[in-house]
Amino acid sequence: MLKKQRVQFLWIIGIAIVAIIAIRSTGNLLPSSAGVPFLADPCAKADDALEISIIYAPEMDVFMVPAMEKFNCTFGEGVNPVSGAQLAEGEQRVYVTGHPASSGVVHQGIINAVIAPTNANVERPTIFAPSVSHWPALVNFQTGQTVFALDECRPTALAPVVIAIWESRLAALQKANQGQPVGWEDLLAVLTAPNGWADYGIGGRQTVYYGHTNPYVSSTGLSTLLAEFYASARYQAGADNFRRLTPELVQDQKVQAGVRQFEAMIKHYSERTTEFKEYIAQGPDYLDFVALEENDLIYINQGKTEYKPPEKLVALYPKEGTFWHEHPFCIPNTDWVSAQQRTAATLFTDYVRSSAVQSTVMDAGFRPVDLNIKLAYPFVAELGVDPLQPATTLAVPSADVVAAVQTSWQYVKKQADIALVIDVSGSMDGDKMEEARTAAQRFLDLLPPENRIALITFNDSVMLNNELAPFEQVEARLRERVADMRADGGTALYDAVASANEVLTQGEGADSRIRAIVLLSDGQDTVSETSLRELTQLARGEQNPLLIFAVAYGSDADISALNTIARLSSTKVISGDENGIRQLFELLSSYF
Repeated sequence: MLKKQRVQFLWIIGIAIVAIIAIRSTGNLLPSSAGVPFLADPCAKADDALEISIIYAPEMDVFMVPAMEKFNCTFGEGVNPVSGAQLAEGEQRVYVTGHPASSGVVHQGIINAVIAPTNANVERPTIFAPSVSHWPALVNFQTGQTVFALDECRPTALAPVVIAIWESRLAALQKANQGQPVGWEDLLAVLTAPNGWADYGIGGRQTVYYGHTNPYVSSTGLSTLLAEFYASARYQAGADNFRRLTPELVQDQKVQAGVRQFEAMIKHYSERTTEFKEYIAQGPDYLDFVALEENDLIYINQGKTEYKPPEKLVALYPKEGTFWHEHPFCIPNTDWVSAQQRTAATLFTDYVRSSAVQSTVMDAGFRPVDLNIKLAYPFVAELGVDPLQPATTLAVPSADVVAAVQTSWQYVKKQADIALVIDVSGSMDGDKMEEARTAAQRFLDLLPPENRIALITFNDSVMLNNELAPFEQVEARLRERVADMRADGGTALYDAVASANEVLTQGEGADSRIRAIVLLSDGQDTVSETSLRELTQLARGEQNPLLIFAVAYGSDADISALNTIARLSSTKVISGDENGIRQLFELLSSYF
């Protein structure tokens, strides 16, 4: 009996060895009764698979990752993911890879790949899936080539751009508007009201705090800026009946002046929507409203942000109209996409548009493109959205108009006054001083020329090295003074922050500009007359709040003091190491 069992055991082992050899010799393939062989690990990439790639907007990650995995695994099982049929003998599998990236960044990478292929920043995806079709249209316009056949870009997930506003504030606007629809005109009315929010029955801060993202990087930022131009053309230029923006309207001085009024409500900008989802969740004291995709508002109300919102955010669908973000799949007509890859990319597009995937799209807070799927949760009033809105959709302008609106941003955006405050006390001697000097020079490398800047250094006393002035006028002098910094003496940290605030407050037109302090220090105050408690009043400017970015140097840095200073403006202290400095510059580039 034992001998028979041993023979059976050896027979099983032998079969397993043969199978392993077969797998290794055929690229993880096992025979099937019909059609192509199936994979022992169906989710692995077969050696003979046709690979395609996709770069998609970051908000799509929640449904794209499982969609790609399911698509690949189904092919690995020898089944066509769209038709559900067994693959025929010789039919090639498809394997898709992908990652998220900001639409504006990818669009520039594709432009580079077309007209400057040796550039360090190039992107060559098989599928480009931005949030909105503005970007492939811009690629065509800026390359002068039909890189994308726009009528062949197919939507995969729908989301209107909304104004996420606190429920109490929207209710106040609706009451003042006697129940009529609310839009940009009404938001602007709060800014110009004699007593601001107080005239609408809202206590506390009277002025309006608004935010939107960078229109060169973010789809929401670009669509929001376009919507501001539409609204301004309607109200400032008297173009009530126009259907589309034109280059002439974008360049109209009255229209640009109107957009500046909208931008005057800005507390600060942000590079990507990801950051604003966290910022706005801090509550009405931080921002009154912010431009988001509808799915982002749902995300916040579902309690998925770091901060738990103190009240419900609701979607304001502006009465003047808004844009739909359709998250299109666009296949470039370029030499890096073969005919076989184009066919495979079309198949993957069909798969993402299928009812099975579209159900997961809706679960993620996007409206499905499959009209057979009835809108259900999370499209409910409890999460701040209205499935019957938006009532008015803005016409997508031509690519030359989109490009003109982007270019105009530097002229209509809210500019910044910045105090660069650097600790040159004895405790900063050595590596700390060298690192701070390098960081300051890098900061100057990235500062937009339209902003104004002052340089303040401090040890026992506070020294105004350079008065507040346009950066382009004083850049050379600033760089010389940063290079000459030497460390000695005590540390009047709190006095330096107070002095920087005074410089920014007294600047010409300070109330109409973003005010910010960039502080490089180890945080060890020793001689200040100003107390830390006194500093808490500085960031609470009613008309124009102060933003403070604190960078900590050294393992002995007084993190507690620096963090208290940073928290005055709801920011966080940043480490002065290389990774921290990189975070700082990303943060600053979005705020200003």
